[in-house]
Amino acid sequence: MSSSDQLGFSFRPADRRVWTVRDLVVAVRTHIEREYSDIWVEGEISNFRAHDSGHLYFTLKDQNAQIKAVMFRSQARLLRFRPENGMQVVGRGRVTIYEDRGELQISAEYLEPKGAGALQVAFEQLKAKLEAEGLFDAARKKPIPTLPRRIGIVTSPQAAALRDILNVLRRRHDTAGILIFPAQVQGEAAPLEVSAGIRYFNKARNVDVIIMARGGGSAEDLAAFNHEGLARAVAASEIPVISAIGHETDFTIIDFVADLRAPTPSAAAELVIRSRQEVEEQAEGLRQRLARAMRYRLLMGRQALTELARHGAFAYMMELINQRQQKLDDLLYRLERSQRQM
Repeated sequence: MSSSDQLGFSFRPADRRVWTVRDLVVAVRTHIEREYSDIWVEGEISNFRAHDSGHLYFTLKDQNAQIKAVMFRSQARLLRFRPENGMQVVGRGRVTIYEDRGELQISAEYLEPKGAGALQVAFEQLKAKLEAEGLFDAARKKPIPTLPRRIGIVTSPQAAALRDILNVLRRRHDTAGILIFPAQVQGEAAPLEVSAGIRYFNKARNVDVIIMARGGGSAEDLAAFNHEGLARAVAASEIPVISAIGHETDFTIIDFVADLRAPTPSAAAELVIRSRQEVEEQAEGLRQRLARAMRYRLLMGRQALTELARHGAFAYMMELINQRQQKLDDLLYRLERSQRQM
């Protein structure tokens, strides 16, 4: 329907579209998600909340603005660190709208701490947590047996670290029994497999000491040994555990929990059992010490006896014995003479 104004111009009124709230929110959400489907954002975490479902809810803010964010369980479980309030992070995700409240939010797919890497932050967080629980206390560490009859090794059968350990053990004391539990020492499955090895040896009770070993690598390569579950398995072990992870400069959570840290796998083999030569030398040293102790005791006994012999009471007693002996001899002589005269 058209209308005319006073000047005779005709015009058609614009159609009025009335949106439902939901339709409007959906339309805006579709537009925003299309425009901001892959963005990076930096901010400070606040109002952090980890739900029982595994989803993470928090706010990212700076000095001038803030925006809500969510990280769903499938992505949250891949995080190498635990987000905390006040932490500066860089995140990647997409901008969307939570329809039920019409709120703008970021659906985060990746988070990393700003500055320090995620692995380092995760390491420091777990280290502080376990230390507060007393898992690093020296009082709870078990002594390593001097001459274990059997040694359990948890490592990859293809690892160079295993060959190093076996070569050293063969050279130092080839009579020791060795049992190997094959396990991955890198990747997501590694913590579970190494933990299974620790539990197996504790259940079977067929070794006197356990060595966990792998060679050197990057922080990502060694990340399996910064796993909380593995750390607790080591702490719960009733059999002494030696950690031999990486190089001398590499430190993992397992190094702090284990009963003894070896700087390298080869050093673990040096520490776990003394060489045959050392044992024989110690045995010879003990034999010589025993012989000297026996000679000393005999000498002291002889001196004590000599001093007693010189004592006045002992001399008087010997004099009485001699007098009695002399009197007995005299009586025997008189008896024999009387018998001859009869």
